Amino acid sequence: MRRLLIAAVAVAALTIGGCAPGTGPGPSSSRQTAPTTSAQTTPAEPTSAAYVHLGDSYAAGSGVTPLVEDSDLLCLRSQRNFGEIIAAQRHSQYPTFRDVACAGATTADLSASQHPGVAPQLDALGPDTRLVTLMLGGNDGGTFGSAVADCSGVVADDPAGSPCRSRYGSRFADYVTTTTRPALVRALAAIRGRAPSARVVIVGYPWLLPPTSGCYPTMRIATGDVGYLRTLQATLDDAARAAAAQTGATFVSMATVSEGHDACAGAQRRWVEPMVGATTTVTLHPNAAGQRALAAATLAALGS
Repeated sequence: MRRLLIAAVAVAALTIGGCAPGTGPGPSSSRQTAPTTSAQTTPAEPTSAAYVHLGDSYAAGSGVTPLVEDSDLLCLRSQRNFGEIIAAQRHSQYPTFRDVACAGATTADLSASQHPGVAPQLDALGPDTRLVTLMLGGNDGGTFGSAVADCSGVVADDPAGSPCRSRYGSRFADYVTTTTRPALVRALAAIRGRAPSARVVIVGYPWLLPPTSGCYPTMRIATGDVGYLRTLQATLDDAARAAAAQTGATFVSMATVSEGHDACAGAQRRWVEPMVGATTTVTLHPNAAGQRALAAATLAALGS
C-alpha cells in the first residue's frame, strides 16, 4: 500500500498547508505530557501510555481529516482513526494514550525509524502499557499494495478476464505465506517483549472488493482478477490470524462485517474509498465510516 500513498501524500500536504494557525482542533491525545516537578524533586522517569496504537496507513486513518496536529506529516495520522476512537471511548480504562501509527509502515518499522525524526513504533511501549492495537502486514515487501497497483496496470489487456492472475500467479500470496507471516510473528513477539502486561489486538483489513464481479472502471481491476485479489487479502488475514494465535494476541477479523462495504459499494455504504470517485485524499483506504467500523469491531472483541 506504500505505492498507493505517494500521490496522496502530496495532496494531503497541500490540504494541511492551507489550514490557518489556531483554527484546528486541540492537541491530540497521542502526545503524553510528563508530570511537572519542583526544582527540589528529582524528575520522574517517563512512563509508557496505558494504551498504544501502532501500525500502517489503515491504522493511521490516512485520508480521513483532520490530522493529528503534532504528528509527522508523512504519517498521515488522522484524529479519527480507530485507535483514537477507542481511546476516547475507553479513556477511564486507559487514561493515557499514544498513537504512533504511520502511513507506509511495515513490520520492520516497529523497530526502526521510518522517517527522519520519527521514532521506531516500539519505543512507545513499556511496562505500563495495558492495551496495544494495530493493523500491519499489508506493506511488507510491497505485496498487497503492489498487487493492487500491478493488477490495475494490466487491466487494459483483458478487462473481462484475469490478466493479473495470468501474469503474476501465486507470487504475491507466496510472499505473504513465506515472509509476511513469520514477520508478523516476530512483530507481535517484539510487542509482547516491550509491553508484557498488555493485551495485544491485531485487526484484519476490510474487503477492498466484492466477492465476485468488480466495478470497473471505478475500481480498475479486471473481472477475473477480483477473486484473485480477494484470495490474496484472505491469505493476509490468515497470516495475521496465525501470528496472533502463535504469540497470544487477539485477532479481529473484518471479513464478515465488511462484506458489502467494499470500494464498489455506494458512497453512503462503502467503508473503503475507490480508485475513481473517492471522497477522501487517499484512495483504497478506509473512510471515516470505515474507521468507525474498525473501532466497533475492536471494541466488541475487547468486551467491557
